[in-house]
Amino acid sequence: MDQRKRITLKDLAAKAEVHYSTVSRVMNPATRHLVADDVAERILRMADDLGFRPNRIAAGLRTRRSGLVGVVLPDISNPVFAPILAGLEGVLASQGYVPIVVNVGADKARQRFIIDQMMGRQVDGLILATAEREDPVLDYCVRQSIPVVMVNRGEDLGRVPCVVSDNTVGMRLAVDHLVTLGHRRIGHIAGPDSLSTGHQRKQGFISAVRRHKLRKGEWLIVEAANYGREAGREACRALLGQSPGLTAIAAGNDLLALGCYDHFREEGIACPGGISVVGHNDMPFVDALTPALTTVRIAVHEMGARAAILLLARIADAGAEVASVVLCPQLIVRGSTAPPAD
Repeated sequence: MDQRKRITLKDLAAKAEVHYSTVSRVMNPATRHLVADDVAERILRMADDLGFRPNRIAAGLRTRRSGLVGVVLPDISNPVFAPILAGLEGVLASQGYVPIVVNVGADKARQRFIIDQMMGRQVDGLILATAEREDPVLDYCVRQSIPVVMVNRGEDLGRVPCVVSDNTVGMRLAVDHLVTLGHRRIGHIAGPDSLSTGHQRKQGFISAVRRHKLRKGEWLIVEAANYGREAGREACRALLGQSPGLTAIAAGNDLLALGCYDHFREEGIACPGGISVVGHNDMPFVDALTPALTTVRIAVHEMGARAAILLLARIADAGAEVASVVLCPQLIVRGSTAPPAD
């Protein structure tokens, strides 16, 4: 056979002496189990020897599916997204789907442009980690009737499925831990209120300090400009400037907590001897910090996997129920928290 000619499904089937539908099943990870293992292995080995690659464009014309899923991230440098991506990629791969991952930042015009580009390439659905509580880009996706699932963040209107951590419970765990250690003057560095994570964790903090009957003068909230480390440093400076007697800080995420560490080093503040800090997310490597960061662990890998499952259900049935998944967080106690100094 002329190796310069593109080898088709029927060519491979003829060479393997099986029906082309058998080859089709083998080439799709979601249906490979329908073929006997020895036959599948023989076909895959032969496909590799012949340089066969499935023609996804032709398959897409037949099935009206591209096998592609768009994944839109706000900040790919944030370590929390790596395990989310791993979770969703594992599920998508098992069903023959390939994710296209794009880092878009917070600019809504760029987000809209990227989503238009993805839809122009016929993605079968979108997983958004970028959406705000009231989001014009999400409004646009809903109007386009493309299957969408939100991950790590939710929206106020509840129009699309989402997979999130229980942010209220997470902040309650942080405050309960600090109060149990003896802290009564606690600050919170909140994420942006436009994001569900920032808003819900702030509300969770307020609910928790009130439940412990901390007086208004004993707790304080400063909202960070974003979820970055530098924003955390600036917010920590503002927080301690307004309330220098604070003995503990519950940060809205681990990067904000890292910003607190930066400010402590600048000012010669001991942690946890001078101020205790609790982060949120348990992103990779916070256990290797000095001191190791006490934080609220969210089930990021499961979050990604569940988001992929919800999206595949929407792709299979556009009328599927708009289901949301709220995962339970866990407090991980390390070296950055201790009882307040006398």
